[in-house]
Amino acid sequence: MPALTPIRFAEIDPKSVPSLAGQLAIVVTPEGTMDQAGRVVNRATKGALARLIEAESFQKAKAGQVITLAWPSGLQVDALHILVLPRKTTPLEARKAGAALAIAAAGKLMTVMAGNMPKAAELALGIALRAYTFEDHKTADAEAPGEVVLGHSKVPEMTEAFTPLLAVAEGVHMTRDLVNEPANVLTTTEFANRLAEMEALGLEVEVLEEDKLEELGMRTLLSVGQGSASPSKVVVMTWNGGTEGDAPLALVGKGVVFDTGGISLKPAGGMEDMTMDMGGAGVVSGTMRALALRKAKANVVGLVGLVENMPSSTATRPGDVVKSMKGDTVEIINTDAEGRLVLCDVLWYAQERFKPAGVIDLATLTGAIIIGLGHENAGVFSNNDDLCNAFLKAASAEGEGAWRMPLGKAYDDQLKSRIADMKNVGGRPAGSITAAQFLQRFIKEGTPWIHLDIAGVASVKAATDYAPKGATGWGVAALSRLVADKFEAE
Repeated sequence: MPALTPIRFAEIDPKSVPSLAGQLAIVVTPEGTMDQAGRVVNRATKGALARLIEAESFQKAKAGQVITLAWPSGLQVDALHILVLPRKTTPLEARKAGAALAIAAAGKLMTVMAGNMPKAAELALGIALRAYTFEDHKTADAEAPGEVVLGHSKVPEMTEAFTPLLAVAEGVHMTRDLVNEPANVLTTTEFANRLAEMEALGLEVEVLEEDKLEELGMRTLLSVGQGSASPSKVVVMTWNGGTEGDAPLALVGKGVVFDTGGISLKPAGGMEDMTMDMGGAGVVSGTMRALALRKAKANVVGLVGLVENMPSSTATRPGDVVKSMKGDTVEIINTDAEGRLVLCDVLWYAQERFKPAGVIDLATLTGAIIIGLGHENAGVFSNNDDLCNAFLKAASAEGEGAWRMPLGKAYDDQLKSRIADMKNVGGRPAGSITAAQFLQRFIKEGTPWIHLDIAGVASVKAATDYAPKGATGWGVAALSRLVADKFEAE
């Protein structure tokens, strides 16, 4: 994966600011209060900063906004960025401010004079998250990102605070890279190979091939990929950072590397976006990377089902009946409702093998969730209030939109089949809910479970606070925080 923007904390004498190269960022409060670095800049620029603060445009500036002066007189830097930010900020406000600085810097060398800002580590995280590009397939040589140095009065403390946040940023970037990759590059085999490379981080990685999946009885998963030349796989990533013998948290991701809809072929318009249909597996992969990098004191297992849904003479047909690993039979009404067929077998396998303390599955599962929640929130479905509330709290703390949706027997009844135990779709009404009800049938009694439908948040057409348009990496930060809050050993 491409290298993250190098970010570090350092002691920088404010008096040396006029001689710095590259770009410079200073912090000014909305009231116009300058710190020592700001006063040095003001003197060096012969009062230009003070005149800016007195201008009407500054009075209208919002907290977190960046005002840029190009080629400022009296300084050696190419650009001076004035970050408007109160002395006391929340972690999310600091992150958004950092993201704004990353946009302003545009990948160039930058020094940020953060003074004694308490949330400087969160500011640095915002820079790391937003300083992302995906240009692997452009022929022009990409420039290496310029280093970002944060001048701070408490370098050891800030460095320590930033280290686990940087691990989360790297997990987010991995997820984005996976989701942004075209399907001819990120085949099921290439995906599995990239996950196997994480053994170097201390993860145990096991790749289950088709013969093993057949032996286990994962017929619903195999039915999705049987029309493709790419072999279906399940990858198991295990992180044993907690107490030996403690039941792990299981994260399960849908990894459809490309989804044509199968025989129930999708319309041509927009089908190119179906490279992101492995978004759930991407989030699980990025989360496992983040947990390993920050040495999480928890036992967590990540499982991803990797398939490609293609139409061919061997593809599953509408009307076929397939038996799941659990033993239940499924009438395939629509082969474009394939994600739940992948997940149900992996969910059952995860419970059978690992006896987890809880299960969370993620999938770009339904277009219906986008109709309901747009691109601001993922749909959250759960059978356990304690686990669900803990996740919603973590998602809120990380600024990742999530909204709980209902479950119920009336929705479950929509899945009744005339010839099998269930259908794989329940019709147009409540499409996201019936998909969740389908998955719930594969959750054992007493197992806390969350289903996250991330179809609206995994990849977007416009830039977000922390990401350019395309893959967002939604969910890595929230899941990492959930593990820290609820599952890490004391």
